[in-house]
Amino acid sequence: MSSFTDKATRPQGRIPAKPSPQPPRLVGKDGSNPAEVLAHCRPGKADPNQVLEVLIKLFNTRHTALEKTVSFKTRKERAHFLRRFYRDLKVRAGFKILPDPRNLGDQHIRAIVKVWQQKKLAPATIQTYFSFLRGLALWLGKTGFIQSPAYYGMEPQEYKRTEVAHVDKSWTSAGVEIDGLIEKVCAFDRYVGASLKLIRTMGLRRKESIMIRPHQCVVPFEATGIDTKERQADRYVFIKAGAKGGRPRFIPLNTQERTDALEFARTVAVGKDSHMGDPRNGLRENLRRFDYVMFKFGITGKQLGITVHGLRHEVMINHYQDQAGAAPSVRSGGAVPPEKDAAARLSTAKLAGHNRIKASGAYLGPMIARREALPSHRRRENPKDTAE
Repeated sequence: MSSFTDKATRPQGRIPAKPSPQPPRLVGKDGSNPAEVLAHCRPGKADPNQVLEVLIKLFNTRHTALEKTVSFKTRKERAHFLRRFYRDLKVRAGFKILPDPRNLGDQHIRAIVKVWQQKKLAPATIQTYFSFLRGLALWLGKTGFIQSPAYYGMEPQEYKRTEVAHVDKSWTSAGVEIDGLIEKVCAFDRYVGASLKLIRTMGLRRKESIMIRPHQCVVPFEATGIDTKERQADRYVFIKAGAKGGRPRFIPLNTQERTDALEFARTVAVGKDSHMGDPRNGLRENLRRFDYVMFKFGITGKQLGITVHGLRHEVMINHYQDQAGAAPSVRSGGAVPPEKDAAARLSTAKLAGHNRIKASGAYLGPMIARREALPSHRRRENPKDTAE
């Protein structure tokens, strides 16, 4: 399936990746289903890779903590990781005989963790890998089998990721003329350009900006369920498709820039049911097209030093400044009363689609602790009183 609309738009000089080998067959010669196949796979006798494929077939759609299915992206990444994990046990960790997944032991996990340490994987990657291993253990009925990274000898800095930004990732900080660059993208590809305008004004995620249906997403304030004390506009944009964790949110149409971006999106997505991607392509192709256009116009860390997510940072920083009256700590902003800082951060977190005030730190930098503004006698009485 083609990644882009036509061959002329393909990046030149890239060698296509070799197709991955097909996984083992999951159905026996008698037509038995995966559950029956697993029941007949005796530990120590069956091919471990065959058993792994059966487990993936049976359980990969399940969430590890909630009663729901996971996204296609999570299924693909988890299956890819588990296959590579098993391959690395033999190729990198030195196990000549691969264990049946049902016979995984502490020594196997410790060995693979050492491989990760040697590769110096990012803390976020380590956390994701441990989550996938916990999922595998859950499939096998071994709750609690996978311990914390520290148990396997990892230092906190190797696996603890920070949620606080120390560098301003906005396009303004990189010296980019934002609106001019977006207009160039619009001239090249109106679909991608319209998505960028929505990201620029509403702080949408990349996937959200492609999946939004501009003719259907607007709802009156009364339909939002938001407290009347928090009313910011008569109309709101409802964001759900593509939202992280499936968490819906409402963005107020309280600026002319947001209204203009939405109206432009409607001129591009002609049909009332149309999403923001090219209607000739599916979601996967539109995501790839979007990434290609970003590469073409230098919107990468290696080219202009910016990313699409940095445009989302731009929106969150600007929103905080409007609410707090000063720049956030990531921009070395001026003094902001702790209570005002906390309120502005909570508003920013909600705009970004998060429920925790702490999540705003990923865009704004560290927050100001409330205890700094308290009288000294109250600080002694409440040593743990913070903005959280």
